[in-house]
Amino acid sequence: MNRNKQRNCNILPLMVLSVLVLLSACGTGRSRKQTASVPSEVLEKVTQTADSLLQGADEVGANLVTDTVLPKLNIDPVSEISSVSKPDSLILKDSLSLPDSLEADSLHQPSKFGLEDVVEYKAQDSMVIEGSNMVYFYGESSVKYQQKSLDAHYMRVNLDSSQVFSRYVLDSVGKPAFIPKFTDNQEAYEAKSMTYNFKSEKGFISGVTTQQGEGYLTSRLTKKVDDNTMFSQGVRYTTCDHHDHPHFYINIQKAKIRPGKNLVAGPANLVLLDVPLPIGLPFGFFPFSETYSSGVLMPSFGEDYGRGFFLRNGGYYFAFNDYIDLAVTGEVYTKGSWGVSARSTYRKRYRYNGSFDFSYLVTTSGDKYVGDYTKAKDMRISWTHSQDPKADPVQNFSASVNFSTSSYNHNSLDHVYNPMRSGENNKSSTVNYSRSFPGTPWRLSASFSIDQRSIDSTINVTLPDLSVSMSRIFPFKRKTAVGSERWYEKIAVSYSGQVRNSILSKENEILQKNIIRDWRNGVSHRIPITASYKLLDYVDLTLNADYNERWYSKKVSRRYSQEHRRMVNADTTYGFNRVYDFNTSMSASTTLYGFYKPKFGGEKLQMIRHTVTPRISLNYRPDFGDPKWGYWRTYNYVDSLGKAHSEHYSPYDGQIFGRPERGKSASISFGMENNIEAKWKTLVKSDSTDTETEEFKKISIIDNFSWDWSYNMAVDSFRWSDIGTSLRLKLSKDFVLNLSGSFDPYIYEYTVDDQGNVNPYPVDKLRILHGRGIGSLRSTGTSFNFTLNQDKLKKFFDLFRRKKKSEGKDEQQSQGPPAKDNDEGLSLPPPSAEGKNDGEAGERSQKTPDRYDDDGFLIYQVPWNLSINYGVTLNRDKFSIERKDFTYKLFHNLSLSGSIQPTQNWSVNFNANYNFELKKLTSLTFNLVRDMHCWQITASAMPFGPYKSYTMTVAVKSSLLRDLKYDKHSSRRNANLWY
Repeated sequence: MNRNKQRNCNILPLMVLSVLVLLSACGTGRSRKQTASVPSEVLEKVTQTADSLLQGADEVGANLVTDTVLPKLNIDPVSEISSVSKPDSLILKDSLSLPDSLEADSLHQPSKFGLEDVVEYKAQDSMVIEGSNMVYFYGESSVKYQQKSLDAHYMRVNLDSSQVFSRYVLDSVGKPAFIPKFTDNQEAYEAKSMTYNFKSEKGFISGVTTQQGEGYLTSRLTKKVDDNTMFSQGVRYTTCDHHDHPHFYINIQKAKIRPGKNLVAGPANLVLLDVPLPIGLPFGFFPFSETYSSGVLMPSFGEDYGRGFFLRNGGYYFAFNDYIDLAVTGEVYTKGSWGVSARSTYRKRYRYNGSFDFSYLVTTSGDKYVGDYTKAKDMRISWTHSQDPKADPVQNFSASVNFSTSSYNHNSLDHVYNPMRSGENNKSSTVNYSRSFPGTPWRLSASFSIDQRSIDSTINVTLPDLSVSMSRIFPFKRKTAVGSERWYEKIAVSYSGQVRNSILSKENEILQKNIIRDWRNGVSHRIPITASYKLLDYVDLTLNADYNERWYSKKVSRRYSQEHRRMVNADTTYGFNRVYDFNTSMSASTTLYGFYKPKFGGEKLQMIRHTVTPRISLNYRPDFGDPKWGYWRTYNYVDSLGKAHSEHYSPYDGQIFGRPERGKSASISFGMENNIEAKWKTLVKSDSTDTETEEFKKISIIDNFSWDWSYNMAVDSFRWSDIGTSLRLKLSKDFVLNLSGSFDPYIYEYTVDDQGNVNPYPVDKLRILHGRGIGSLRSTGTSFNFTLNQDKLKKFFDLFRRKKKSEGKDEQQSQGPPAKDNDEGLSLPPPSAEGKNDGEAGERSQKTPDRYDDDGFLIYQVPWNLSINYGVTLNRDKFSIERKDFTYKLFHNLSLSGSIQPTQNWSVNFNANYNFELKKLTSLTFNLVRDMHCWQITASAMPFGPYKSYTMTVAVKSSLLRDLKYDKHSSRRNANLWY
């Protein structure tokens, strides 16, 4: 019995030593919350076994070990392991074993593990097993090696092979969560699980998701090779940001992916709302480029009624550098039409920016064998250039060119279905250069312009248009002023000169014109001299003298043609011709004020002020029709009926800068401007002090009412001129009414010719002297624009709400103070146990006061706007024999445009024009847009008119998949032909 007990006591130390050796073989790291990082079930079994053995050997165990209890594992966790880590204090030393030189563990010795750099990691929980050189990470963990990093909640790292494995974990409801994320430089991937070797840079990934450019790639299985290329199976590519369950995707069987560069796909088909569509491609190429790079532009295909099937907008994009690019594209049609275009944009920061577009189009129609075959060649040049104001304060260059052949808009598919472009009749192009000379009053400018009218193919070219100007200077002003200013020091002189060369011609004839014979050219000089003085402190006196000189290269003699029965050009003489004229004037003006305190308006209407600015001027111009000047000639002839005629003409008629006027002028002019304003007082109550302060504002009653009238003393008849008037009313902040018109002061008589036509003519009798009013209106008109939207409408109703609230507040104050919070009154809902207001309306109004009204209801806002452009003109119409006066005709034009967004994803806008004479809409355009997250539907329609048509497009919003769309548009067969 004692022998057996002695034998058991001899075996017990060996068992204890074996347990200690087992523990010494496991180097452990632990978290802040747990006592050990080894698996809990293993540690529990080992601890229980050791405790049971030690309890049966108190005496023997005391001779072998210093303590019968295992060390308590309470050492602080290590959050980061450097290249040389400290010895693990959890390893229990064997007193019989020799010291090990490798006891101080290092995770980063290249000689042992094959790593070339420091491995940095952070983990919520970790475990290092030295025997197998395995590291386990649990919880929120991260491993970083050079430019690569891996974030996951479970990772296993083999230090010998430099290989890491990670996978997702399940959350509390059993769903996959905390997806591993791998980052290599700026490329990021998410995967359900992945195995990656840091040294070889190869890996195997399951369920990877990565963003490439504008799209997302999701693959079932992926193999990554060392050159950062991935080979994948079961690939889905989409530009929908709901990449876990996208609205659409391109299902690719297999693909080769080069992140940041491109994707080469095998067989692929389109899947829409998880429904595979029979739309596929045998292969595909998707470029990924976040940088500026060149590449192929894929064409779009379709069908046009007159030209057949087509491929359009295909070509190549050249990314030369960061400042300029070029896109060369072409289009080809099965019935023979074709076109080519080049588009370029350029920009240099703080210097300039612009774009250039050139298109050439050959359009064929008809059949050669039938005889209705036509072939049209069109071209278009568009160029915009603007200079940054900071680039050069001295000189500036700008361009706005829109030049095309007259039929281009009707042959280009980009314009034919756009009513705004296809109906464009007038086009203009200008190129401007200007330069100032600092320290001098001089300025130089040059321009080139082209004005086109497509309806009759006329073109007006001005090349060049040079001008030199000198700002106002005071040549007699003393450099060192002593005493008061002299009268001659106020004399100011300025100068402007122009050189212009212009022609008006048909589009196809302009290159055949002769620059001397057909072009109009000339030089103009203008020197105005002014002086301003103050008389009696109230009257402003201004003296003016204006000198004009023109240089022309030709003059024309005229004669009467019996064949044409009118004056025709007889002879053109080329040479230097100098033509000049001059005039003088003197004007005086002052300002008078009148104040009136009306009896109406109460205390709020403080005063009405009437400002009157009368002016009078004297003007003189000699008769340049006198033969001594040589600017006018008289031709006497007898017509085919034997009647003698005498006609005056100028050899410089039709010249580019005009000619001197015939007839002497010595006129006196009268004019007056009126302005009426009211001063309105309002009481504004301060919220902080609860006191009222007075504020005054001006209200414009008549912003401006002016009239002008002149009397010419140098003529023997018709001395009074027309009366010119203008009226300006500020009806609101955004609405201003402008009216202008002229009144004829003379009476009219009439004659009737052989065909029965009535020909009215004025007689030298004033209407006011014969009781027929001060004048007969020649014409007047006005136009205004007004925009109404939900914000303006809300402000309009708020005016009444404020008034109602103010009245209610005054009534409440008269009845007593309102109930306070937590009183028995109903000012607030009852508070909760935490002392907070749990009322739904109160809580919402506190959180989002802009989206809820005072009663706590959600405000449903529908953004909308309506723009109204209305113009009205009143002109003379036919002459009434009974009244011996003209009748009038009213011309209206009305255009409407607006938009409404009933929901966040729907948007509708329209444009309409109404003709009051025809009493119908002349044009109407509807546009509809439906945002479907990653898709978009756009539709437009013109239900009537010469460009009656409709278009509808369903397309992906991403520019990368711009050709993934469906287009439907009406045929051009009902459109008007262009001649």
